[in-house]
Amino acid sequence: MPGQAPEKARKIATETLARNASSSQAVLDVMAQLRDPSRGCPWDIEQTFATIAPYTIEEAYEVADAIERNDMPALKEELGDLLFQVAFHARMAEEQGAFDFADVAQALAHKMIERHPHVFAEASDGRTAEQQTVAWETLKAEKRAAKGAPSLLDDVAMALPALMRAEKLTKRAARINFDWPSSTEVLAKLDEELAELKAAEASGDHDHVTEEMGDILFVVANLARKLKVDPEEALRRANAKFTRRFQFIEQKLAEQGRTGRQPLDDMEALWLEAKRAEKR
Repeated sequence: MPGQAPEKARKIATETLARNASSSQAVLDVMAQLRDPSRGCPWDIEQTFATIAPYTIEEAYEVADAIERNDMPALKEELGDLLFQVAFHARMAEEQGAFDFADVAQALAHKMIERHPHVFAEASDGRTAEQQTVAWETLKAEKRAAKGAPSLLDDVAMALPALMRAEKLTKRAARINFDWPSSTEVLAKLDEELAELKAAEASGDHDHVTEEMGDILFVVANLARKLKVDPEEALRRANAKFTRRFQFIEQKLAEQGRTGRQPLDDMEALWLEAKRAEKR
């Protein structure tokens, strides 16, 4: 059976690409035209992997935002924008003779089939979701070792948002039991780090303050993991909540004909009013 897996992966990947050729080809044709040296868009032509990468990250966040708002029309649009980013990177790679969009899609199909033998094998092995997660992580560890990356932390992407990367780093370390037993110990550590931040602030050493603030954020990311909370999602919700309440304050002030800086007590009262309005 293991020997049959690569061949089956190639067959399924090829069939999948064939079924989607017409729709994906339209995207690739547009991308090729945009990058055409003589007839393309000057902006698109001058882009590189490095200059496009921030847009790729931004589009991924816009996908997440559409999901958070449960806005299906927006999700369809944002997924298209994200797909276009993939096409953009693949086109630049094709121009360099490295790989093309079809290579990306085929490699993805192969990888997913390889990592899901319980789905693509001739007979299911009856794995539970938890067992599959363990098998997945074992396979990824083997891949890291094969690439000469023995550390558990080697493939935690540097480009991830810092809060998300902190959560992933601690999750990896926990695989070999380098972890606090429960959230209680993490909360105690947070208290310790807050005390160290206060001391750093009192010292007037800004670099020390920055270091201690980083330690606090790292511990908070670890605490989120222990509480089974996605720290990025939690912070996005907090940002959205702050935005709603602040805009409530702005609206109320505008209704009173008030602009510019306002007394903090007045705005705090409106903030509390916004909180009460949300609970009705």
